[in-house]
Amino acid sequence: MRTNTTKAKLAEGKVAFGAIVSRYAPDIVEIFGAIGFDFVMIDCEHGPMNLDQVEHMVRAAESFNITPITRIPNHEESTILRFLDRGVQGIIVPHINTKEEAESVAQSARYYPDGRRGMAGSGRAHDYGMGGADSTTFINSQILVIPMCEETEAVDNLDDILSVPGVDVVHVAASDLGQSMGNPGREKVREVIGQVIPRVRSAGKSCGAGGNSPADAAGVAEFINLGANFITVSSQGLLRLAGEDFLKRVEAAL
Repeated sequence: MRTNTTKAKLAEGKVAFGAIVSRYAPDIVEIFGAIGFDFVMIDCEHGPMNLDQVEHMVRAAESFNITPITRIPNHEESTILRFLDRGVQGIIVPHINTKEEAESVAQSARYYPDGRRGMAGSGRAHDYGMGGADSTTFINSQILVIPMCEETEAVDNLDDILSVPGVDVVHVAASDLGQSMGNPGREKVREVIGQVIPRVRSAGKSCGAGGNSPADAAGVAEFINLGANFITVSSQGLLRLAGEDFLKRVEAAL
């Protein structure tokens, strides 16, 4: 496994930006690496990718020095193991609502003595057995464990979740959080997110902000000013925005 440059950047107090890619598209991963994004969220909660395709997406990320992080479909121990064995450097885990769920995820993602992840020492995460005797220690130090705070139950239990060792980032997601609040409208949801972000940062964890509109740079900046330092945005949304901007500029030049 390579050094997790996104984890290092967060440790330096900097903001990391990631593109959400929901379909098998290694070239899109490479493009965002070339642009200078810090990580790619390989979305396997909503996207249709299988594990073989995830592994190729990871290879694309490695070739363009962008951190491969996967949003996994559930928080089962076997699911966590199979994605990490593909070589992803972080897992974003949906619908973590309790301390016990966060503890289980953190333990499942790391080897002894930090956790209980099953060993596959000759696999690609260990450079096919060439990672050396201390490869488990190095891998433990490089993995990002990122539970999602996307329900009111998680907000209610936030302090307990933040107390869990091995949780690196808490990622707040607007859409599902809004649903759990009864869809009260954008401003009400942003108000709750604005309360969650400083609570996460005051606990010594990094805080992610998701569900961002690519057109709303001011809204993203507002979250960053509150302390959010792990920002995700849809690659398809960015493509749409760039396409609309191109058409407008051409029409204006005619």
